[in-house]
Amino acid sequence: MELSVKEKVYQIISQIMETSVESISENSSGDDIDKWDSLKHMDLMMTLEEEFEIQFTDEELVESTDVKSILEAIQEHV
Repeated sequence: MELSVKEKVYQIISQIMETSVESISENSSGDDIDKWDSLKHMDLMMTLEEEFEIQFTDEELVESTDVKSILEAIQEHV
């Protein structure tokens, strides 16, 4: 069974931020995920670009500060 975009994103966030998938929601951000700092954020965004074969705009990279906005940005490209 193929994972949905949302499930893939949650798994990637879980791996990069070293947190459980269950602890992630659309409202999750650097405010409630301890390891989510600027370096991890760039790592996350680059990993998502590779996974979904997309290229985020500079604006999307800066504005995608929570899971919901990241999912919305990905939807714009896929």
